[in-house]
Amino acid sequence: MTAVLDHPALANCHSHVFHRALRGRDVGGDTFWAWRERMYAVAAVLDPDLLHELAVGAFGEMRLAGVGVVGEFHYVHHGPDGTPYADPNAMGEALVEAARAVGLRICLLDTCYRQAGPGRPAEGVQRRFDDGSAEAWAERARDLADRYAGADDVVVGAAVHSVRAVAREELPTVAGALPGAPLHVHVSEQPAENAACLAATGLTPVQLLAEAGVWGPRSTAVHATHLTPADVAVLGASGSSACFCPTTEAELADGIGPSVALRDAGARLTLGSDSATVVDLFAEARAVEMHERLASGRRGAWSAAQLTAAATADGYASLGFAGVDDRIALDAGSVRLAGVTTPLWAATAADVVPELDPGEVAAGLAAAVAEVWRRV
Repeated sequence: MTAVLDHPALANCHSHVFHRALRGRDVGGDTFWAWRERMYAVAAVLDPDLLHELAVGAFGEMRLAGVGVVGEFHYVHHGPDGTPYADPNAMGEALVEAARAVGLRICLLDTCYRQAGPGRPAEGVQRRFDDGSAEAWAERARDLADRYAGADDVVVGAAVHSVRAVAREELPTVAGALPGAPLHVHVSEQPAENAACLAATGLTPVQLLAEAGVWGPRSTAVHATHLTPADVAVLGASGSSACFCPTTEAELADGIGPSVALRDAGARLTLGSDSATVVDLFAEARAVEMHERLASGRRGAWSAAQLTAAATADGYASLGFAGVDDRIALDAGSVRLAGVTTPLWAATAADVVPELDPGEVAAGLAAAVAEVWRRV
């Protein structure tokens, strides 16, 4: 019998599950914006059945990596031309059922995405994301939340895609649609986003979202890479979380966020896999400290205990599962853990004792990705 180390299950607080189809592909371009066009090509070919198939594989990979709960930031809502499916929540239901199929808790962060940019209506594939108004989005999101009221494995939360994608006057509607539920938003991932927001409103994204009542203990700023000191103070004073996705932020050349400044201001750190370049929350946790070392020239900004909390309990709480104590087992005989007293600094996803058949997960995922690219 394999000797094991007991460990809290991991919380993947920011996922776009369909991005898994992009892993290992040469998408071209040298910026985030070029990568985005290839991502849109994948989004354009999904339907509920294919999204479900892809999500079963991608969520299965997360389970194999020790993830107990995922925050799925979901915005591909409607048919290719923007027409709702017969069930307007068919795509969200596909994601929930995929998570349940592999035994993964899910916070489905139903995302409002209304425009291509300030003053520009949704265009191209973005029409799939748009409900037509913030009020229509809220009605659909509330219907989905009602379906899962009382479930112990599903939370339906809300999300603002970004200040780029939701107009200033509609932000309060999104912020108030699901009071008490988790509320997440992409914030200041790119300098261009900040510049556009300042030009349109005279405010940074954090300030604009504060005006709309977004920030508070139930809220999470995703990425939060390019913040001003005043932005950091707002997030800290509000008790919001900041979800860092270091592998994706490096892969997309986003930058290194101010994790220490946010923590010291009062914000809580959580972690995500985002575009699933890798699915390894141990690696994401270590990368927060390693990136801080590169940026500051100093070691030891984050302790193993702090990073473990970010990857587990604090992440669970940010997704509406506070107090849930899921557990995983690590292989005590792993060469990576030999002689190690603190798993956070050494463990990888490969050290998690599997609860699913890795071969079956891999085969299903390979088939789903192949079908995506056949359609693209």
